Amino acid sequence: MRVINFNAGPAGLPLPALERARDELLDYRGSGMSIMEHSHRGKEFEAVQAEAISLLKELLSIPASHDVLLLQGGASLQFAMVPMNFLPPGASADYVITGTWSEKALAEAKIVGKPRVAGTTVTPDKRYVRIPAQSELELDPKASYVHITSNNTIFGTQWMDYPETGKVPLIADMSSDFIWRKFDVSKFGMVYAGAQKNIGPSGLVVAIASKDLISRGRKDIPKILRYDTFAENDSMYNTPPTFAIYLMRNILAWVKQVGGLSQIEAWNREKGRLLYAALDAMSGFYRAPVEKQSRSLMNIVFRLPSDAMEEKFVSEAKKNGMVGLKGHRSAGGIRVSAYNAVTADNIRSLVSFMEAFAKANG
Repeated sequence: MRVINFNAGPAGLPLPALERARDELLDYRGSGMSIMEHSHRGKEFEAVQAEAISLLKELLSIPASHDVLLLQGGASLQFAMVPMNFLPPGASADYVITGTWSEKALAEAKIVGKPRVAGTTVTPDKRYVRIPAQSELELDPKASYVHITSNNTIFGTQWMDYPETGKVPLIADMSSDFIWRKFDVSKFGMVYAGAQKNIGPSGLVVAIASKDLISRGRKDIPKILRYDTFAENDSMYNTPPTFAIYLMRNILAWVKQVGGLSQIEAWNREKGRLLYAALDAMSGFYRAPVEKQSRSLMNIVFRLPSDAMEEKFVSEAKKNGMVGLKGHRSAGGIRVSAYNAVTADNIRSLVSFMEAFAKANG
């Protein structure tokens, strides 16, 4: 029996995508072997990768001005690759700091060049409970780029409206909320996302970058760290993570089958409505720290009256078939990661458990 998986990443994947992989695992389309065993240069895998990229372009309406790149190294490698490619000597880049991962991105950029903090919402006790307003940002019109983290998995905040940056390219780490809804790709110089939240297993990074920005990347760094290397080689400069790309194809095909990103967004908003309504209704027992206008629909965080009570909550939830609810070690509390594979019925089951737990322990 499968559990309800609320893990923050690697996270649960849509069951139809996994079932398709199961059915094709030993013999991919009559080839006599698994897709994992096929050469990445062979026609079978090339067709899989082409379909995955085509589905992504269709679902997001990616304009011809942008390339889709399939990379490795996780989002953490992109923290370094972005400034290595796009932060020239003597120039500056703006970073908006809204959580742990944007802090890490800034730290890597400091090794490469001279980034500046254009806005932050950190509290005196080193926490983050909201996203900054446009008026709070101090953006440099001469910056090489502006970097944001669109969703903050640890603190449970999310950009609902992306900042306006004028002519300065906007670059977003969308690892934990990529394809939760459709967005205007043309407004971004680049977005990148580790796959292990919404689009596949760990080991794959999807990047969508404007061809103009890619062309401006530095040429005095190793080729394996240059975005133009992957753009010029159809993301096959070296051996790509073939099985991860195959599973991403399955997941994107599922997204299209269920009605595309408009349906995915509707489901995600309903899940958020259900869970936050429950938290607000039981605010005497459960405390949601994030300001309402900044509440994430991907990672919902809350606290209970004590650490001991939180441990009991996680333990009893597991006995009821719900796993992955323990908050990040740096923040504590409870974290419900409600990525695309989590259903509204899964959230209803959790809410029923929360109500019973509060009644028994309040």
